[in-house]
Amino acid sequence: METLNSIECFVRTAEAGSFSEAARRLGLTSAAVGKNVAKLEAQVGVRLFHRSTRRLALTEAGQQFLGEVRGGLGAIQSAVANLASIDGEPSGTLRVSMGTTFGLAYIVPLLQEFLQRYPRITPDWHFDNRPVDLIAENFDAAIGGGIDIPQGVVARELGPAHRVLLASPDYLARYGPFDVPADLEGCDGILVRSPQTGRVRPWTLRNRDGEQAPIALRQRMTMSDPEAVCRIAEMGMGVALAGMPHALPFLESGRLMRVLPGWHVDTGMLALYFPAQRLLPAKTRAFVDFIVARFREQDFGRRFSAVSV
Repeated sequence: METLNSIECFVRTAEAGSFSEAARRLGLTSAAVGKNVAKLEAQVGVRLFHRSTRRLALTEAGQQFLGEVRGGLGAIQSAVANLASIDGEPSGTLRVSMGTTFGLAYIVPLLQEFLQRYPRITPDWHFDNRPVDLIAENFDAAIGGGIDIPQGVVARELGPAHRVLLASPDYLARYGPFDVPADLEGCDGILVRSPQTGRVRPWTLRNRDGEQAPIALRQRMTMSDPEAVCRIAEMGMGVALAGMPHALPFLESGRLMRVLPGWHVDTGMLALYFPAQRLLPAKTRAFVDFIVARFREQDFGRRFSAVSV
């Protein structure tokens, strides 16, 4: 098992390009990762990395070794995890990434029931509004909307990833009505910037008839979190564009209303995704099946749809 830990430290360091980043992904100290890699080099009698004060690079032997062990590492770790669950009870640390507001609103409330059912699983949940690389960052699963699913990853759909325009009842009374997208021209826009680029994407609206139109809002302000844009819109400061999971509590309480309710932005699907493995760890399978079942029970697929609301 010690050798397996050393191999994992080597693989994650090669992927991350540094001991410190590998340590962050593994939940270890940088010194511990470096020590494990040094142990592995001592065991095989070959230097795997060229080290300098500024950079870390694989040696030729390191590149060859990485190609040989990288594919099998996940399978071995899954087998070990399932061996620990041989009595039928999933166990182990479960690393999951999800958006901050989404996770707090929809996943955290399920935690108590999940742990009552699977007490030997230890959640290690990361709340971050960005897509993650499951393999490189060593996550068991992640939840996100409008994400291009890479090769080697499987996705289970939780609902549509629709975005809608929102405003407070007071704002609509003062500046409405808005009947077509062009009516929004000059209105103050409260928009979310991309966590990857830091910019606001030029989203396109569409309606049930398949017609498309640009969003004609004046970019008055940008925020990094969808909860923030909803709260600012609630204050009557403009028209916000937000995903349906974030908009839903505001719409159901009447604090916000749909602007141009016949129009929405379609970015694909909201999904729970995880590495494609023949032997999926029991802890991951338990989490995936539990979340999918709870979302179906609460009818989130329909409630997250901009077309059915």
